[in-house]
Amino acid sequence: MTLCDMAVDVLTTADGREKTRKSKAYAKAWFDAREAGTPLEIGRATPPLRPSRPDRPELLDPRDVPKRKPGSPAGRIALLHAVAHIELNAVDLHWDIIPRFAHVKMPMGFYDDWVKSAAEESKHFNLICDCLESENSFYGALPAHAGMWRAAEDTADDFMGRLAVVPMVLEARGLDVTPGMIEIFRKAKATQAVEALETIYAEEVGHVAYGSKWFHFLCGRQDLDPKDAFHELVRKYFHGALKPPFNEEKRAEAGLPPDFYWPLT
Repeated sequence: MTLCDMAVDVLTTADGREKTRKSKAYAKAWFDAREAGTPLEIGRATPPLRPSRPDRPELLDPRDVPKRKPGSPAGRIALLHAVAHIELNAVDLHWDIIPRFAHVKMPMGFYDDWVKSAAEESKHFNLICDCLESENSFYGALPAHAGMWRAAEDTADDFMGRLAVVPMVLEARGLDVTPGMIEIFRKAKATQAVEALETIYAEEVGHVAYGSKWFHFLCGRQDLDPKDAFHELVRKYFHGALKPPFNEEKRAEAGLPPDFYWPLT
C-alpha cells in the first residue's frame, strides 16, 4: 500500500477505535520503512469528501447541541465527549491532507509531520474514550457537533487554506481552551482526565507548529508574505472572527506570532 492508500483506508473506516488502530499501525509502518531507508511510496488515491463515521453520535447543528454546566458530573462527561469528537475529526483531518494534496510536490518531512500528528491524535482519542468508559459512558452516548468537518470541505481545493484554517486556527484554539478544561477536571480530582488532557495539550503545540512551518514553506515557494496570506485565507474560509483570550506563550512556541491572529479578532 502507498501512503495515500493507507490514508484513504483510515478515512473510510467508520468505527473510532478501529479507525485509530489502523491509523497507529500505518504510522508505524511508515516510520519503520523510513528508518530502514526504504520509504513507502506516497502514491495517489482519492479521499472521500467526508470520512466514514459510526451511527452514533448523532450529529447536530452546533446551535442544537445541548449545553451542560462543565462543573457537574454530567457536564464533565459532555466535555470529554466533545473532546473525543474533536480528536476523531483531527485523526481524519491529518490523514486527509496527504491524499487530498498529493499532486503538490512536498519534502518527505511534510509526510513525516502529518503521519506523526495523525498517530498522536489517534492516541488522544483513545485516552479520552478510556476516560469516558471509566465514567460508565462512551463515545457516541451523546450528540455531537456536525460542523467539525466543514473546514475540511471548504478547503478541499486549497492547500494553503487548509493549513491556515485547520492547524493554525482550529488547533491553535485548542491551545487557548485546554488549560481551562484541565482545571475543571483537576478541581473534580479526575486524575485520569487531567493526565489525558495534559498529554493532548503538550502534543497539540507540535501540530500547530507543523501547520505554521509548512504554511511558511508554501509562502516562500510562491513568494508570498505569510502574514498577509494567512489573513486573506482565514477571512475567506473561517466563519466568524477569532475570539480572545489567546494563549500567546504556547502560540509563540508553535510559530504563531500575535500579529497573525490579533488583527482577525
